[in-house]
Amino acid sequence: MRHADFHTASIAPATPTQSTRPMAAVGGGAGFGGVYSSMQNEIADFISQGSADSGSSMLSPQGRMLQARLQDAEVAPSTVGGAFADGSEQQAFLEQIAPWAREAGERLGVAPQLVSAHAALESGWGQRPLRQAEGATTHNLFGIKAGASWQGEVADNATTEYEHGAAVKKTERFRSYPDQGAAFRDYAQVLLDNPRYAAAIGTGTDARAFAEGLAKGGYATDPAYAAKLTRLAARLQGASE
Repeated sequence: MRHADFHTASIAPATPTQSTRPMAAVGGGAGFGGVYSSMQNEIADFISQGSADSGSSMLSPQGRMLQARLQDAEVAPSTVGGAFADGSEQQAFLEQIAPWAREAGERLGVAPQLVSAHAALESGWGQRPLRQAEGATTHNLFGIKAGASWQGEVADNATTEYEHGAAVKKTERFRSYPDQGAAFRDYAQVLLDNPRYAAAIGTGTDARAFAEGLAKGGYATDPAYAAKLTRLAARLQGASE
């Protein structure tokens, strides 16, 4: 995210109860496995060029392995194998955030798959987490920055901004949360509180309208942001049908 100087109320941490656990995985089962092959280029882009770049040292072992392979000119993204070959890591990420994606989706008036796709895009499927200086996760899956009005914990991380169409590496201050539930609730509140994102609210299952509403509101500086989010959200929707 590229503009986040918004005020939100303090958010109490919460843990999903049995009743809020997903009955089935988001985009789960054979559906997700079947669509995974068409998502490999996007996955490669998220891992190797994610908008929130906290360095390869902060990647999981699987993430570092995939990043190393993608940086090898001899290996095309579509041939990457290993732990990501069947989409199991991505599926695990979607299952983990499913309760919070549903909750945020209900508040925003959008399908939960759109929220899940946004978290996946910003965090590289959870493989490029924003971290505290000592290495602890911030639970900030949406790249929300900490502006002057933010009263919570913060963490400085490297990120990629686009200036006049060129990618520029910078260090920015991001919000830090006690848990994933707090992160998703703050994300929903940020979108609801800022009129710039009004076009994204209440878009239901329309992935393109949601993505374009965020992009036009200035959520990110990447000129291809809306297209990336639209593709990923549409594929997650298709996999869950």
